[in-house]
Amino acid sequence: MSLDYTNSIPLHVQLKQKIEQKIYDGHYIDKIPSERELMDEYYVSRSTVRQAIEYLVREGILVRKAGKGTFIAIRTINDWLGSLHSTSENIEKMGMSPGAKLITSEVLELFGRLKDITGLDKAHHFKRIRYANDIPMGVERHYYPVELGRKLSQFNLDQEAFYELLERELDVKTFQAEQEIRAGTATRHDSELLHITEGASIMIAERIITDRNGDFVEFERAHYRADMYSFKITLSRHSR
Repeated sequence: MSLDYTNSIPLHVQLKQKIEQKIYDGHYIDKIPSERELMDEYYVSRSTVRQAIEYLVREGILVRKAGKGTFIAIRTINDWLGSLHSTSENIEKMGMSPGAKLITSEVLELFGRLKDITGLDKAHHFKRIRYANDIPMGVERHYYPVELGRKLSQFNLDQEAFYELLERELDVKTFQAEQEIRAGTATRHDSELLHITEGASIMIAERIITDRNGDFVEFERAHYRADMYSFKITLSRHSR
């Protein structure tokens, strides 16, 4: 199986994408083939193989083990549809350590679709990178009513989960959420934050949350690495 030598995309990037796809498809379960096996399979040089693997190691997808080979490091974060959990809770359920880094906290005037969705003229906007075992796995953008956002901004948002703060500290009770999930591609900005290539596949999740009185609480737009996030739902069929 050869790569496309006429393509403007460098060979090591093409090979990186091939390896990633085989990981996502479950073709590689625990470890990837040796350098020699990859060279023979894709008709490339050792340096091309090493460059591709180095990118995947830097992105946290692969990990080298001396004398043993190169192993798959990532685990998919499974978010069950039909139940409302924070990203931190989902990561912990997978036996991984959640983390966050706040990169934006500001009050914005809203226009267009954001204004229509939230019903707000202004919102407090938070933007965070989310981590699983120190691997960047998502960029989340949250929009709250200004006063609620001001209260949330008083806490350490690198360590706290929004939902837990709302329940524990701000007495916002009983959420209901509507969520839409679709496929997308990473922008240059998001790709830099997530350590993936620009144009890589991502999952876009948009969620509107209301309280028990039906009042707006939050709108979230999240971009997750497709290799680290999946959604599951249990279905049933009743025979006639």
